[in-house]
Amino acid sequence: MESFIHAHFWEMILRTTLSFFALLILARLLGKKQLGQLTFFHYITGITFGSIASEIASQEETPFLDGLISLVWWSALTYLMTVITIKSKKARVLIDDKPTIVIQKGLILESALQKNRLHLDELTMMLREQAIFSVQDVEYALLETNGKLSVLQKTSEQVATKQDVKADVSPPTYLPTEVISDGQLITENIVELELTEDWVIKKLKKQNVHSVEEVYFAQVQTNGSLYISLKDKARHSSP
Repeated sequence: MESFIHAHFWEMILRTTLSFFALLILARLLGKKQLGQLTFFHYITGITFGSIASEIASQEETPFLDGLISLVWWSALTYLMTVITIKSKKARVLIDDKPTIVIQKGLILESALQKNRLHLDELTMMLREQAIFSVQDVEYALLETNGKLSVLQKTSEQVATKQDVKADVSPPTYLPTEVISDGQLITENIVELELTEDWVIKKLKKQNVHSVEEVYFAQVQTNGSLYISLKDKARHSSP
């Protein structure tokens, strides 16, 4: 009896481990898509994907090879549908649907809400999440295929841009990038910015920081300046 329990335990550990890495590899091969970008199709596909892996790991009655074949085939079908939606606009509309206008020139389109099974409370909540508290301020609102609401406010309600106030609109010199983390220089980021370690050291000295080890975090800013956050120990010991 004891040997049976022992064998069962290690079998479940092995099945779970193999399922985990199979899921990891297949998910990586399928590509990356942020959770906020998932359409309903990708959402239910992801749930099924995880359910199959869970079945392989936890159900001893399910032969491991059969479960793995199901997982691989489901991944292949998902990949195939993704390729089809990229190549064909008609297929994309059929599988993912298309954005729906729910507010037009400040007027709520009741038929569009009913078609998408969206009630007024949900619509106003989605507007408030974008800091819009009055439907009257909205020129257009579209319900996207991922369930999010895209809003174009009326011109009178839009935030002024730098061009509107004739501010400097020249492109940034650098993309804000981390160059020191926990006292260590991030060489690959420094090289990518076409800077040098000497440049970073000089910037540190200008701010009375004499060692990289004193810095908890440092980031190059858009204008070429260096933001520095010292470690607690270095901060407390500085005059």
